[in-house]
Amino acid sequence: MATPPPMGPPGNPVFDGGPPPPPPTPGTDMTGICFRDQLWLNTYPLDRNLVFDYFALSPFYDWGCNNEQLRMRSVHPLDISQLSKMTGIEYMLSEVLEPHLFVIRKQKRDSPEKVTPMLAYYILDGSIYQAPQLCNVFAARIGRALYYIQKAFTTAASKLEKIGHVDSENETVVTESKVAKETIDLKEVRRVDQILASLQRKLPPAPPPPPFPEGYAPAAAGETDKGPEAQEGAELQVPPGDPIVDQGPAKRMKLM
Repeated sequence: MATPPPMGPPGNPVFDGGPPPPPPTPGTDMTGICFRDQLWLNTYPLDRNLVFDYFALSPFYDWGCNNEQLRMRSVHPLDISQLSKMTGIEYMLSEVLEPHLFVIRKQKRDSPEKVTPMLAYYILDGSIYQAPQLCNVFAARIGRALYYIQKAFTTAASKLEKIGHVDSENETVVTESKVAKETIDLKEVRRVDQILASLQRKLPPAPPPPPFPEGYAPAAAGETDKGPEAQEGAELQVPPGDPIVDQGPAKRMKLM
């Protein structure tokens, strides 16, 4: 007598004979993972006719899309004439570069003419990736640029601190050297005084001042004590018969 198959816990659709539960809906941000089935790639060619079947094996595929309904009806899942009559989530093959690159766009169709893009996926040499959104690309690029700008400012600030420290040390050394130069050595002063005194003793006495020219009358001692007005009046009066003035340029002596 054959043994009946074991019964599982009640409520389990697998053991109750019902259909298996559908896979969970893929998340919005799955850029951190990739999918690759090397066994499938070794068995089937990767072209525009079979690329959607390969994409349906990945965790990026939404089993509730309109393409899956076409597959269940044995219709090609990328038939645009059938997809345009439906509404909901669908996948479209937007760019093809066989056999290396395929770009699949996930979109929401509200009418035959109205379509809202949602996400994009690309298959590069058999590996499936989710393309990042434009806002995430901008955020990553801006964050990277700010990181390098901050790093540059930090490096510049550290170098300026070193330069300022070196300048302060140089100023200290220059100040000390100036103080050392400005210090007066009394021994050197006395030595210079002795040299000047010995030179003064060796030199002959100063000659007497030259005599006044004829006809020039020096001012008396009492006149020098007068006020500035009297002195100015005396300076304006030219003594008569000054021999130097009367000679003129023709009568002056020529020095050879």
